[in-house]
Amino acid sequence: MKILDRRWAVLALLAATQFIVVLDMTIVNVALPAIGTSLHFTDQGLSWVVNAYVLAFGGFLLLGGRAADLFGRRRVFMAGLLVFALASLANGAAPTAGLLIASRALQGVGGALLAPPALSLVATVFTEPAERNTAMGVWGASPAVAARPVSCSAECSPTRLAGRGFSG
Repeated sequence: MKILDRRWAVLALLAATQFIVVLDMTIVNVALPAIGTSLHFTDQGLSWVVNAYVLAFGGFLLLGGRAADLFGRRRVFMAGLLVFALASLANGAAPTAGLLIASRALQGVGGALLAPPALSLVATVFTEPAERNTAMGVWGASPAVAARPVSCSAECSPTRLAGRGFSG
């Protein structure tokens, strides 16, 4: 029974990392106006806060998978987690626009090192077909859940709700 609990705990961790990787692509949109004001971004420059992450993530995704094959899933996953966490810290402390864009790109690289081994670990931890299907469903649903709070936060803002007859 303890092995069963451990596998599901591993799945929870892997799904949470996938949730965070996707959430970081989208949640920054809510903060873009404040970021633009505090770091003196131009409108064109502000789009790079989002694009740096997405382009680095997409560009290094295959490399993350290949690195997991060559160096081991767990090792690459942990390296990606470290890069992602340090880049997240750098994002919060970035004093200039250029440093924020660079740290967002580095965060995208960290996400690209996290996602492929996470999926591979789900497939190897769950060997029974029924459990694997459930685990893949949980892992695959986490990006959809991560994307929803952003659209809800934009749609459910006090300004928009006040315009629809709701008062806050």
